[in-house]
Amino acid sequence: MNTREAIALRIRELCDERGWTPNHLSNISAVPQATIKSILNGESQNPGSVTIKKLCDGFEITLGEFYSTEVFDNLEQEIK
Repeated sequence: MNTREAIALRIRELCDERGWTPNHLSNISAVPQATIKSILNGESQNPGSVTIKKLCDGFEITLGEFYSTEVFDNLEQEIK
């Protein structure tokens, strides 16, 4: 799994925990639905930190809470 996939997985997890659709997340986070769709479908090559922060604000969590999961802890180094 790479970083982009981990970000999409985490967003899906957080939406599922809350019973939210990506559209609802878009409405409460002020991130365009197309951007969220692009991240979830793996089309976004590099979801920006400002976008992730807005999503965290919508979820009412910190960036630390977003990234503090086993999935991120176990990512392989991408620099080779």
